Amino acid sequence: AQAIWPQQSGAGPRHSFPSKPQQLAKMTRSAVLTCAVLSAGALLVASMSRTFVVAPQHAPAPATAATQALPTAALSAAALVTPMAAHAAEGSEWIPALSAVGAGFAIGLAAIGSGVGQGIASGRCIDGISRQPEVADDLRGVLLLSLAFMESLTIYGLVIALVLLFANPLIK
Repeated sequence: AQAIWPQQSGAGPRHSFPSKPQQLAKMTRSAVLTCAVLSAGALLVASMSRTFVVAPQHAPAPATAATQALPTAALSAAALVTPMAAHAAEGSEWIPALSAVGAGFAIGLAAIGSGVGQGIASGRCIDGISRQPEVADDLRGVLLLSLAFMESLTIYGLVIALVLLFANPLIK
């Protein structure tokens, strides 16, 4: 039986650890890629804050070319940086990390969308029943069927999240 830990005499297995310059290069590359992804995400969030308008304005300001190109530039930068960061190095931790983020977005968006849809559908059903109580049974049946379809979309989001976490095709 071979010992798990190397013996003092040098007869056991040897482990090769990366040298200090290799570790420093990996840490530097990881820091640079992390900063690049974070800055692209911050730029994307900053550009998205101007996308939604609360109410129509009476006299809209004329849009310049720089403000119209900013969201496009932010999305292009994010689209270009993310795959390079994911495939930065052999044995990189980026793919599992980004897969976990994607799984979180998949289940979060599926739950939010389904919750909002089910709330709207239930509210409309209650409104319909309060206006015409004689069709309550018909409305209830249609409501339950539509809630089941909405919940199936949430289950699809869960399946996507589980595939990204446990059966990811990008991880070999």
